[in-house]
Formats: sequence, C-alpha cells, structure tokens
Amino acid sequence: MEPPHIDTSKQGPGRRRPWVVGISGASGTPYAASVLRGLLAAGEAVDLIVSRASRLTLLDETGIAFRDAHWRADLREWLARGADGKPSTFPVTEADLADVRYWPAGDLAAGPSSGSYPVKGMLIVPASTACVAGVALGLSKDLLQRVASVTLKERRRLVVTVRETPLNGPTLKHLVTLDEAGAVVLPASPAFYAGATHIQDLVDFVAGRVLDAAEVPHGLYRRWEGELRGGSRDNEAEEAPDAR
Repeated sequence: MEPPHIDTSKQGPGRRRPWVVGISGASGTPYAASVLRGLLAAGEAVDLIVSRASRLTLLDETGIAFRDAHWRADLREWLARGADGKPSTFPVTEADLADVRYWPAGDLAAGPSSGSYPVKGMLIVPASTACVAGVALGLSKDLLQRVASVTLKERRRLVVTVRETPLNGPTLKHLVTLDEAGAVVLPASPAFYAGATHIQDLVDFVAGRVLDAAEVPHGLYRRWEGELRGGSRDNEAEEAPDAR
C-alpha cells in the first residue's frame, strides 16, 4: 500500500499567517489607516474586518463609503488619505494590497472565526466601548467580536485600542477583564515627546504603539532615548545644520 500523500504546500513556515485588523465604530479611523499602512510596509499579511458601525464613522470622518463589492478600491482610497483629510497623501498601489483579505462583519463562517485558521493575532483599532463590552462578555454578535474571542481562547496576541473619554465604571471593568484574559489594553493616547508638529504625527504615535505591542517593526515615531530634545521635529531640522 502506498503511503498517503502529504500536501507540504499547506505546511511549514511559508504558510500565510496574517494579522487580523478589526475596525469598530469608535471615532478614530485615521488610527486604523496608519496601523494598516504600517503592517503592509513591514510585509505583513492582513485580514480585515470592518464593522457596520465603523462604516458610518469612516464616511463621517473621511467621506469614503466602504462597500463590500468594492472594498479594495475603497481601502486604497482610504489608506492614501492623510489624517488631515487630504487625499493622495500616501502612495498606495494595488500591489501594496495584494496580501490583504477582507471578511464582511456579518460572515460568522469566515476563516478567522475558527481557531484552526492560522493568524498571528488581532488588532482592534479603534475599539468602541460597545466592542470592548462585547469582547469582554464573549457575546460574539458579529465577526469582529467572534475573532477577538477566538484570539483570546487560542492565547494569541490581542491589542484593544480603546477610543473613548471619559470612561465609566462598566467599561473600566470590561477593560480589566480583557487585561486579565491576556489582551493588551492600549488607549488611543498620543504623546508629545516625539516632536509632533502635525495631526498625522499624533495619529502615527498611537499606531506605532499598537505595532510595538504586536512586535511589528516600524518607523512611525521618534522613540525616547533618555535625552531631552527641546522641541519638535521642525526645530530639529532647523538646528541640524549648525550641530557640528
């Protein structure tokens, strides 16, 4: 009897293992765009989930309607837009999106809904308080929440970028629950020591911290090195020629 054939093309280090990026309905779609650009620039594969509520937020914050049937074109337009709303700020090509897979939020039979589907982890950017509650309580009312629950049960990295202020008691308790379950709770809190001079700098700082939590290399912000810099990046550029 011949031994059974083993399909080695579906095994080993060459198998696709994406990061799942979930976008909920909280304000802060520029954070998600920056994280996605950072993942793609690092050569990471991405599985994308856009909740129904986040489509309304995206439309309100950017004027872009995210459509299932035209998701690739809409995603490309969105990622090319700067945090200040200016179109074509970032060069985004079709080739850049070659390893992005999109799953509708209502598709509970999607690949990432199962723990046997290979992923590196999940980044929820931004995370609304409703999303935080759903994940903390294990509701799985849509694909985004289901994948987050799967990520926790499989002990994979889950980063929850909550975007809300102030936070009430129930939400704080839900965030503690997520922390105890192993998630990284990462509020969308920009810092100013990196020399921000533009809204994009503040957005990129938060996105960079999300990528740090996922251990994905990037150059989105200036890291603290234990020395006072005395101002913004613009000041550094002006002083650089005389620094000898």
